[in-house]
Amino acid sequence: MPVRRAPLVTASLLALLLASCDSDSDTRSAAPDGPSVIAPGMPGEANRTLSAEEAAAHRAEDDTPNSADVSFARMMIEHHGQALEMTALAPGQAESAKVKSLASRIAAAQGPEIKAMKSWLTTHDKDGANTASGGHDHSAMPGMATEAQMNKLRAARGKAFDELFLTLMITHHEGAITMAADVKAQGNNIRIEEMADDVVAEQTTEISRMRAML
Repeated sequence: MPVRRAPLVTASLLALLLASCDSDSDTRSAAPDGPSVIAPGMPGEANRTLSAEEAAAHRAEDDTPNSADVSFARMMIEHHGQALEMTALAPGQAESAKVKSLASRIAAAQGPEIKAMKSWLTTHDKDGANTASGGHDHSAMPGMATEAQMNKLRAARGKAFDELFLTLMITHHEGAITMAADVKAQGNNIRIEEMADDVVAEQTTEISRMRAML
C-alpha cells in the first residue's frame, strides 16, 4: 500500500502546483496595467478612456491641445489678471516693506506668464472672442476674490491692507495650484503642462512665505 500511495500523492501535488501556476498566470494576465485615464476630447468631441500606458504613449506621439489645455490657458489669464490688480495696490497702500516686495515679485512672475499664455493661444488659434474666460463663470474659478473682497482691499490701508492682501493672495494662489493640478491630470499639451508646473512651483513657495508673514 505505501508503495502505491506515494505516486498518487505526488500526482496530486503536481496537479495542485499546475493549477496554482495556471491561476497565477490568469491573475497576472487579468491584472490591469494601471489606472484608466479620462482624456478630454477637442471641443465638440467625446472624452476617451485610456489606460495609463495608452495615455503616456498618446502624449508622447501627439500633444495636440485638448479642451482642458485651452480652458486652463484662458482661465489662468483671468486669474493672473486679478492677482496683478491686487499687487498694483500694494505700493501705495501696504505698510510692510515685505508685503510690497512680495507683491512686486508676484507681478514680475505673473505678468510674463499672462503674455506666454496669450501667445500660446494665438499659436494654436484658440484666441477667439472669449479668450479670457472661455465661457466660464469667473467667480467659479478656484481662489478668485469676490468683488466685495476686492472693494475692501482697495479701501484698506496700512496693517489692515497687509493682512487682507496676504489672506486673499494665499487663497488666490491655492486656487491657481488647484487649476494647475487639474490640467496636469486632464490636459495633453506639453507646453501647458510646463506652465502648470511653473505655477505650482512658484506659488507653493510664495504661499509658505505669505503664511510666515501673517
